[in-house]
Amino acid sequence: MTPHPNPASTRGLTVGPRWARAALLWVPAVWLGLIIGISLIEAPLKFTAPGITIPLGLGIGRRVFLAMNLTELALAVVLIAALVVLWRRAAAWPSIRGRWWYLGALAVLAVKSAVIRPLLASHTDAVLAGVSDGGSGMHYAYIAADALLIVLLVTALVLGVKRILAPEVAPGK
Repeated sequence: MTPHPNPASTRGLTVGPRWARAALLWVPAVWLGLIIGISLIEAPLKFTAPGITIPLGLGIGRRVFLAMNLTELALAVVLIAALVVLWRRAAAWPSIRGRWWYLGALAVLAVKSAVIRPLLASHTDAVLAGVSDGGSGMHYAYIAADALLIVLLVTALVLGVKRILAPEVAPGK
């Protein structure tokens, strides 16, 4: 594929398929909303509701966080597809600085999904079986992963919006 005829116009996010360019904004925005809604609002409030026991709260949490993780993985697939499509059109590929925020978020999700969640699930199994009394460092690892994701996604959104709103540069300038 040939690069866009006017590479200077790529300062703004105007090259490449519209769906892929849009995905660089809506995927991080939806993902960020998901983390805020579930990890920062639902999870802490769940245990303050009247009648919620530790086993009941853990059971609800497992289902909610499984659904959240599956949704995050679906968003990651869309983001990867958009990045690949834009990468194939080199002029549309996000700037070096910008792409690391997306790739960093995908890496954190991979660690969260492949390492942290399974360890938390086994700890939850132990609590539900009465073998453990609760409390786990893995919860802090999950919180840290979500905090890092928030930073990465907010930064990706800010850079994406700045790129869209960047003024077009006239050829030769």
